[in-house]
Amino acid sequence: MILTSIDFICFLAIVVSIYYSLPHRFRWLLLLAASYYFYISWEPGYAVLLLVSTIIDFTAGLLMGKASKKSRRKVIFLAGIIFNVGLLFIFKYYNFFADSLKSLTAHFNIFFPIPHLNLLLPIGISYYTFKKIGYLIEVYRQNQEPEKHFGRFALYVSFFPGIVAGPIDRAKKLLPQFAKRIDFDYQQVTDGLKLMAWGFFKKLVIADRLAVYVNQVFNHLGRYEGVPLILAVYCFSFQVYCDFSGYTDIAIGAGKIMGFRMMENFDRPYLARSVPDFWKRWHISLTSWLMEYLFLPIAYAVSGKIKSARLLHIKAETWSYFIGVICTMLLCGIWHGAAWTFVFWGLLHGVYLLLSYITKKTRKGIRKSLKIRKNSILHKCFGIFITFNLVSFSWIFFRAKTFSHAEYVIKHLFTGVPEFIAQTVSTGLSPLRLVLEKMGITPGDFIIVVIALGILFLAELLSRDGVIFSLFSKKPVWLRWSIYYLIVFYIYFFGKFTATEFLYARF
Repeated sequence: MILTSIDFICFLAIVVSIYYSLPHRFRWLLLLAASYYFYISWEPGYAVLLLVSTIIDFTAGLLMGKASKKSRRKVIFLAGIIFNVGLLFIFKYYNFFADSLKSLTAHFNIFFPIPHLNLLLPIGISYYTFKKIGYLIEVYRQNQEPEKHFGRFALYVSFFPGIVAGPIDRAKKLLPQFAKRIDFDYQQVTDGLKLMAWGFFKKLVIADRLAVYVNQVFNHLGRYEGVPLILAVYCFSFQVYCDFSGYTDIAIGAGKIMGFRMMENFDRPYLARSVPDFWKRWHISLTSWLMEYLFLPIAYAVSGKIKSARLLHIKAETWSYFIGVICTMLLCGIWHGAAWTFVFWGLLHGVYLLLSYITKKTRKGIRKSLKIRKNSILHKCFGIFITFNLVSFSWIFFRAKTFSHAEYVIKHLFTGVPEFIAQTVSTGLSPLRLVLEKMGITPGDFIIVVIALGILFLAELLSRDGVIFSLFSKKPVWLRWSIYYLIVFYIYFFGKFTATEFLYARF
């Protein structure tokens, strides 16, 4: 049941209607049943896996809470972590590592009979596994009391708006909300609906429309070089952002309709002025999880003495910072997919982050010598331009099916570009029109996408949360509703209603 489908809209409407009609004490049961129904609509068989793993982690939390000795609590904690990581490894990474080991040993004429497992990847396993691991860590650290209500814990793990692609909500923030009495709030409901509409706009009008052109190029790389490749790379940058942030908006909006506050996941990442700034804005629920539960423990283990987030000061703990960043970004890459292209994508961003801090003083000196103020418009625009292009370059490895495909794109990225520029200057836009036609983009499609991206850019430029509706909350009624109708009009007439799967649902 894809979040942009009519089925989901009807499902949500029914759930919300019953939810506000029920007494508070029964609502968790409704939401739990709805969440498992939603999950079963994707993969009936793996609902059992979700339930069994939930029971085990719930039990582990209770046992840690009752353990009087730290050593016993540690044994239970490690058992829970091994179980969750092992489950994720078997279903998502076993074949990847088995095939990689086979290839490596075959290179030395050594052959191992390693079996290949024909297992379907359970939907959302990367997200709900990290949610449960985070819960176990917090209980082990005694930062959180174990949840004693199994139904609410099971609901936290399986809550239907975020089960497919997050956000990776923290138990400390979301679990108490399921026990809290929530009354119907007109403002909350309308805010949720508007946020969902904004997500539909980003997914259906921008992401799914751009996907047509991106797929055309990346699925037939041998036919394209130069400008079409550049356009495809930039199109994918916006596709992956609008696809994922669109899902997040719909999920958070659905939760908000029922009175729940889910974790924010994006903060206008393409307006970031550096790669570290980008990672503070992109997939926030994952990056903050990795920072808290992976980077800091690794950096602390290497340094042996610094526990705080002040490890960003590279002078104090050079190696702890370096090793922490590389390990964290490698895991970030492999979390996204069981392929070496994802591993390299994560490693590349790790290198970006290290270079950003290593060159910090040098860049500051250059800026001073050129007499450019730090917060000047020129400095901001330059930082945004460089960051966006570095991130867009990394997306090549994220989108390419293999390293050879990525290599082809990089080698042919600028082929014929000087000639294209010269022809454009001398003859006008006719060369661009030919390029767009070759990619399957009609002039009408091009105008639709440009206007949609313009609306997106305007919203993110003027609004702190990137939602254009908040800009008009205190404006006259006629103006607010004109904006609402404009967005709905754009979705209805220019959206791609083909129930396309969200990109991040695959991870």
